[in-house]
Amino acid sequence: MEFVFKFLLIIHIVAGCIGLFMGTINIIRRKGDTPHRLVGKYFYFSMLINAIAGFIMSVINQNLFLLIVAVFSFYMTATGQRFLYLKRIDKGQSPKTIDWILTITMIAFASCFIIFGFYLVFNDKNMGIVLLVFGFISLMMTRKDISLYKGNIRNKNYWLLIHIQRMTGAYIASLTAFLVVNNTYLPPIITWLLPTIILTPLIFYWSKKNAFRTLIRRK
Repeated sequence: MEFVFKFLLIIHIVAGCIGLFMGTINIIRRKGDTPHRLVGKYFYFSMLINAIAGFIMSVINQNLFLLIVAVFSFYMTATGQRFLYLKRIDKGQSPKTIDWILTITMIAFASCFIIFGFYLVFNDKNMGIVLLVFGFISLMMTRKDISLYKGNIRNKNYWLLIHIQRMTGAYIASLTAFLVVNNTYLPPIITWLLPTIILTPLIFYWSKKNAFRTLIRRK
C-alpha cells in the first residue's frame, strides 16, 4: 500500500504542477482563441488526473484536506468542460446521464461537508469553517446546474459563463492546495480561503466581460 501511495503522490504532484502552470497561463492571457483552447485541454486533463489521484490518496490516508480539494476540483473541472457541450439546452437539448451523476454526487459530498463542518465548528476547530464554505459554494453550484438542466435559461451565453466560473474555480482549488502544502507563515484558515477571496471577484468580472463580447460578435 505504501508503494501505491507514493506512486499516486508522484502523479498527483506532477499533474498538479502542470494544471497550476497551464491554469495560470489561461488566467493571465486572452480567452477563446486557439492557444487558450489548447492550454485549456492540458489544464483539464491534468486537473482530472490530479483530483482522482488525490481522492484515492485521501481515502488511503484518511486525509480531509486532500478529500476536499480533490472532490471540489474534480467537480469544477468536469462540469466546466461539460457545459461546453451543453450549449443548446434553451433549444431542447437534454443533459446526459454523466451530467446528472456529477451534480448528484456533488450534492452528496457538499451535504457531508456541511454536516461535518458544523460538527467541527461546534468543537472549536477552524477546519469546520473551510468545510462550510466549500460545502455551501458547492450546493449553490449544483442548484444552478439543476436549474439549467430544467431549461431555466436567463442568459443565452449561460454555457460560457459556467465554463469561465467553473474552470477558474478549479484553478482556485489547485492554487489553494499549493499554498496550504507550502505555507509556513500564514494561519491555516487564511491560506485555505485567501485564493477564493481574491479570485472570486475576478470570476464575476471575467464572466461579464466575456459574455458581453460574445453578444457583440453574434449581433
